[in-house]
Amino acid sequence: MAHAEIQFVSNQNGEPTAVIVPIELWREIESERETAYLLKSETMKRRLFEATQRQEGLSLEAVVEKLGI
Repeated sequence: MAHAEIQFVSNQNGEPTAVIVPIELWREIESERETAYLLKSETMKRRLFEATQRQEGLSLEAVVEKLGI
């Protein structure tokens, strides 16, 4: 993502006080923060790893039928 897409907001003294970033970049940042938070817990780290190793699952159609939606 190009640095030029980020806009800085300054106060009356010209000091940067905030930034405006493209929504795609913001979502990426939020996703990375959430992952980092989850990985702080050994239990969650193990669960996330186990989830990535699963091969079985239900199709969308089966889930919709099971939930009755």
